[in-house]
Amino acid sequence: MASTDIKSAEDRADGPPPAKTPADDLAGLEAGLDALDAVQVRRTPVREVLLGKVVPPVVAVVLVVLVWQLLVEAKVTEDYKLPPPSAVWDSLTDMWLAGTLLEVVWTSVSRGLFGFLMAVAIGTPLGLLVARVKLVRAGIGPILSGLQSLPSVAWVAPAVIWLGLNDQMMYAVILLGAVPSIANGLVSGVDQVPPLFLRAGRTLGATGLRGTWHIVLPAALPGYLAGLKQGWAFSWRSLMAAEIIASSPDLGLGLGQLLENGRNNFDMPGIFLSILLILFVGIAIDLLIFSPLERWVLRSRGLLVKS
Repeated sequence: MASTDIKSAEDRADGPPPAKTPADDLAGLEAGLDALDAVQVRRTPVREVLLGKVVPPVVAVVLVVLVWQLLVEAKVTEDYKLPPPSAVWDSLTDMWLAGTLLEVVWTSVSRGLFGFLMAVAIGTPLGLLVARVKLVRAGIGPILSGLQSLPSVAWVAPAVIWLGLNDQMMYAVILLGAVPSIANGLVSGVDQVPPLFLRAGRTLGATGLRGTWHIVLPAALPGYLAGLKQGWAFSWRSLMAAEIIASSPDLGLGLGQLLENGRNNFDMPGIFLSILLILFVGIAIDLLIFSPLERWVLRSRGLLVKS
């Protein structure tokens, strides 16, 4: 009997392994999902940041300036049409020594940011209303799309007549240019929210304003952020158009007025300097505000992971 038991044990040891049960498969699936969730997020070294983020744009700027200087030396056109980079640098230095450079930049930046914040305060509830109420969407949705495609410079003339040459006119042009973009971006984000999220929220009691705050807005955040980014671009462009067309000593000297003054004085270095400053502010706002927000949204959704 003992030999028979020993032989049976050997047969079981040499035979095929026992079949996996559904419980084993479920445990393996859970372990795999846990492994996917356990992503090791490491801090990027400073050297890697410099090589990946700082060096490429610096090299690009150096190449642009080099090509610019070569075109000047090749005499492709007259000097008063294409000034050398050194002349633009001299204009920048003169403004810095005179103490007017930061004042001019801040005049436009403060207007642009304040107008953008007002546009966010108006465009966000408007976008939610259009996205969530069918009757409002049918009536206002096409108008918002049309306003978004309308050049903001078209609002400068009526805004001057309505409000006069003052900061209120500037803010009105910014709002008319930025609010449709912000509202449409939020509408697009809400449209892409999976219906399952909304049903789950209603099941858990997240309805009305609570559902909007806890379910709709977080799920629509990528589209909303894209609308905010586009809204800032429209705000900045609208402001520059208003400052160029409606320049007045009472409004102070902003970048748009600086550009218009350069045109009136046939000062091409001043014109190039104004253009570069406008471009620099736009890039700086994107790098300092919107790029970190985009990375945070992507990282919070597990879409910004480095192996």
